[in-house]
Amino acid sequence: MVTAALWGPQDAHRRLLERRLKVRLSARGRQLTIAGKPDHLSFAERAIRELMSLVRGGQTLFLNDIEQVVKLLEGDGEVRVGELRAKTVTLTHDRRAVSPKSPNQQVYIEAMDAHDLVFAVGPAGTGKTYLAMAAAVAALRNQEVKRIILTRPAVEAGERLGFLPGTLVEKVNPYLRPLYDAMFDLMGIEQATKLVENRTIEVAPLAFMRGRTLNHAFVILDEAQNTTREQMKMFLTRLGYSARAVVTGDMTQIDLDRGRDSGLGHAIGILDGLDGIGVVRLTPVDVVRHALVRAIVQAYDRDAESRGGR
Repeated sequence: MVTAALWGPQDAHRRLLERRLKVRLSARGRQLTIAGKPDHLSFAERAIRELMSLVRGGQTLFLNDIEQVVKLLEGDGEVRVGELRAKTVTLTHDRRAVSPKSPNQQVYIEAMDAHDLVFAVGPAGTGKTYLAMAAAVAALRNQEVKRIILTRPAVEAGERLGFLPGTLVEKVNPYLRPLYDAMFDLMGIEQATKLVENRTIEVAPLAFMRGRTLNHAFVILDEAQNTTREQMKMFLTRLGYSARAVVTGDMTQIDLDRGRDSGLGHAIGILDGLDGIGVVRLTPVDVVRHALVRAIVQAYDRDAESRGGR
């Protein structure tokens, strides 16, 4: 049974494992055999044991899980994937456990537990927004906060959108879509829509935060690399009693006009190390989307290095 779950549908997992581990895998009854060059066998056995620990723990494996586990072990042969994924942040609406998939993600989750304000920076696909949403949903379900507020700077909502029909909210709504996607996946469309309608969950452009005091709330500022220094200061000074905030961003995808500093980079520079504030830096190893996303991120990083960071 364990082997069947490890092999995957039509042996797709087995074929991927053989390709990534450079070995041949076979099973007879409850016995699994690994064949290959001696310098590949030890790592392959380690990877198989970690994957089997996930299966025995009740987790359903997907191809991305295979890639993620192998990549983690390549970077850190001592990581215990089963123990890592045993920590559950919250459950999705269809009872799937949301858990860290890398040591850095575990650090991120622990930082959100320990600090009232957390900055999370890293490339696309590292779970910055999704894990922040999961922590916010868990806090709401546990009655630690009374509402969730989700916001993003709408830097694209200037002249290029000015002639589109509709209100400001309708114009910027496409840029808030990723927040809705995470919320719907975690809570289900029906429950999330009801909570938005009764204002328990608020999704709004960053400009709508000006002049407010956010009490008893879990606040997420997404795509914060596109805030100016002034916008970041405005946001951070909105926090009120019993409020928690997570600020996420990718410093390689800044859309501000040339010559304008990112409020995210500036804030981390002056606030890192203060009591009550956590800073977490995620890397391409933490990418949990399609395996190609990690390769794409790394290719762009190499290109940036070759251009001297330009």
